Amino acid sequence: MRSHSTGVVSRLWCLCFGLLLGVAACGTEVDAPEAALERQAFALVAPPRVAAGVSHALAVRPDGTVWASGWNVMGELGDGTTVQRGSPVRVLGLTNVTAVAAGRNFSVALRSDGTVWTWGGNAYGRLGDGTTTNRTTPVQVVGLTSVVSVAAGDNHVVAVRSDGTVWSWGYNGQGQLGSGTTTNRSTPGQVTGLPGVVAVSAGAGHSLALCSNGTIQAWGWNIYGQLGDASTTDRPLPVAVAGLTQVTAFAAGAYHSLAVRSDGTVWAWGQNSFGALGTGNTASSNLPVRLPSKEQTVSVAAGAYHSLAVRADGTVWAWGHNGWGELGDDSRTQRNTPVPVSGLSGTVSIAAGSGFSLAARGDGTLWAWGLSNTGQRGDGTVETRVTPAVVPGISGVSKVAAGSAHTVATRSNGTLWAWGSNTQGQLGIGNTSNRASPTQIPTLTFVTGVAAGVAHSVALRSDGTVWTWGGNTWGQLGNGTTTGSTLPGQVTGLGSVVAVASSGWHTLALRADGTVWSWGYNGQGQLGDGTTVSRLLPVRVAALSGVVAVAAGNYHSLALLSDGTVRAWGSNGSGQLGDGTTTQRALPVAVSGLSGAVSLSAGADSSFAIRSGGTLWSWGENGYSQLGDGTMTNHSVPFQVTSWSGTGVVAAAAYHVVAARADGSLWGWGLNFDGCLGNPATLDTVVPTPSPVVGLSGATTVAASEGFTMALRSDGTLWGFGVNSEGQLGSGLPVYATRPLRSLLY
Repeated sequence: MRSHSTGVVSRLWCLCFGLLLGVAACGTEVDAPEAALERQAFALVAPPRVAAGVSHALAVRPDGTVWASGWNVMGELGDGTTVQRGSPVRVLGLTNVTAVAAGRNFSVALRSDGTVWTWGGNAYGRLGDGTTTNRTTPVQVVGLTSVVSVAAGDNHVVAVRSDGTVWSWGYNGQGQLGSGTTTNRSTPGQVTGLPGVVAVSAGAGHSLALCSNGTIQAWGWNIYGQLGDASTTDRPLPVAVAGLTQVTAFAAGAYHSLAVRSDGTVWAWGQNSFGALGTGNTASSNLPVRLPSKEQTVSVAAGAYHSLAVRADGTVWAWGHNGWGELGDDSRTQRNTPVPVSGLSGTVSIAAGSGFSLAARGDGTLWAWGLSNTGQRGDGTVETRVTPAVVPGISGVSKVAAGSAHTVATRSNGTLWAWGSNTQGQLGIGNTSNRASPTQIPTLTFVTGVAAGVAHSVALRSDGTVWTWGGNTWGQLGNGTTTGSTLPGQVTGLGSVVAVASSGWHTLALRADGTVWSWGYNGQGQLGDGTTVSRLLPVRVAALSGVVAVAAGNYHSLALLSDGTVRAWGSNGSGQLGDGTTTQRALPVAVSGLSGAVSLSAGADSSFAIRSGGTLWSWGENGYSQLGDGTMTNHSVPFQVTSWSGTGVVAAAAYHVVAARADGSLWGWGLNFDGCLGNPATLDTVVPTPSPVVGLSGATTVAASEGFTMALRSDGTLWGFGVNSEGQLGSGLPVYATRPLRSLLY
């Protein structure tokens, strides 16, 4: 039987605005309270970086390459042969892959440029290349671009484009293509009357689509009620799954279906002969039924006759058929309710095959258990495993920056990744399509630092060069023009750079000789060259040397000198320069009474410094208590935040601040707009003094921007909370998070 991989497919982002405005995309209206519940939902959904077919497995490595193992008689491993492989081999000629799906004996990959590639058996035209010829290496699906989600059934494929339309191809005997007919097709055709979809999943002969209003539509084979429409009648056109709303994750098994709602509950329907519904019995159901567990679930995967779920704590639970140990509970006993998979934690992605299971952990390792008669587990053995074992040869994040509605991050291998709003090309991927899941910027490597402005991005390479992309109205790209770019380009005439900073529409660069250079908008003197003339090329900040760190606010700039003093310049209407005045400065001035500083940060109109004794000092705009002193009074000179102790790092946005202490704890204060302080108890209220972020430890780096926050943990995982309208949290979901939500970058 055909297996079916992870729950919500990657880059689940489109049509967030429809959700927030209460506008449904699949034919119903969402009232304001329900929309608010969706907006505040906390969900953690793994990307489809692993996929399980009937007898083969796929995995995407962090570098965007795809690796495969198992049965290969039709070329489904994509290595140019038809030789079975018991250990992973690389799929040839395929890079920058963000998601994979596995059919009965064929494979599908989605690349970061929105194209879809397929290989393996091609009966019924399921490779989508206009032929029925098998392929042992990947071929591009004909005429399909801007794809954000793919899923593979036994013999058919469904895909979602960024405009919310759904396209399908392959076998159609039960109407699984949603065309209103049962005619097969070898090239993509649009599913009739189904706008506003954000993700798809495919079973043996049925298809599911998650709409932006949190409902599910289904079509195709329905012999066991797997469409959930209270019937067992096949449907060649989409019908609504009855009574199910606020869905955040879902999966189609061979003959059953699963869904997770925003409250963390799991619902199931369809065939239940082996307990795959997890309801405590073996009675099939043509309507969704709720599983009895009260623990919060974040993603699901459905196999031939078994099911998997990842809970919020990173543990994996399983239920259903267990004849080959596919439940991983150290037994071969069928389970009609969920049981924990033995010894597995920190899980970010799961896949369920026909008698075997896969899990990717946050540390980059891949684990497998169950059947491996054709080597599909990829661990180099063929004996059955009843507990998880690591798959060899399949193996974090080092820096992160937040723009107005986008995020950029570097991994420890020097690769650069971006997600969120892309209206001006600030993601650097060659187009202007938003991304809700991390997407690699393929043209930059050896990256050691990142910065982000309102709609532009900055990267520092290990050779000391600076690269920029995105909006360029004020010359913030530093390339001598005002023309924006969707791809990175080198800043002209600047080398030996060791640090970069950006905010608003200007950029700062610190060179190894201790000088600071700047470019972009200069209306308030934030470039520090003694003028208010914007600059299209880097200029040196005047009368400034011996600098060891820089920070950029919206219209002001800060520099930390080697002697522990701080200089500031630019806008000063709220006292953010800290010189005791509110006078704008086009040249650097000393911040009054501050010495022994070891780090600094700039909010939109506020400034912060940590001194060598571990005390925190702040000054500038304080209308939402973002200075952390318990008042709403601006300060034009630094004062100590008495409720803070210990060294750490501070990230400040316009109206909120989040800081990580040396012990890894995370603290926030200011306006908790839409959860940007990571504490649902204070949602949309002012938090006047540092308050702990809920449920996140081990934080080492933090970045804050308009309404959202990103935090990097010591294990290399990245977490976000707050506004997610453009996918800036990188979670792959069109939902906001009022507490930390893990990014799909790992």
